Amino acid sequence: MNLAFCAPRIVYVAKKPPAAKVVKIGHKPYKSAVWISGNWKWSGNKYVWTKGYWTKPKKGKVWVKAHWVKKPRGWVYVKGHWKRR
Repeated sequence: MNLAFCAPRIVYVAKKPPAAKVVKIGHKPYKSAVWISGNWKWSGNKYVWTKGYWTKPKKGKVWVKAHWVKKPRGWVYVKGHWKRR
């Protein structure tokens, strides 16, 4: 079986993303809960806000929040992910 590696497609957005929304997070549902903050995602023709949520942490890892990076060709979305400590 031949499995080809497919790199994620990079989408460049000319328009700068809006500032993050200020939201009330509330209390942790349990002691070790980790907050995954909401963020702006590009829908193809406009930015759309996605809500944040609480989740269970991954052992030995920390959450790196999603963010936008300015590149020469435009703004690029970097998906949130778990990273080893």
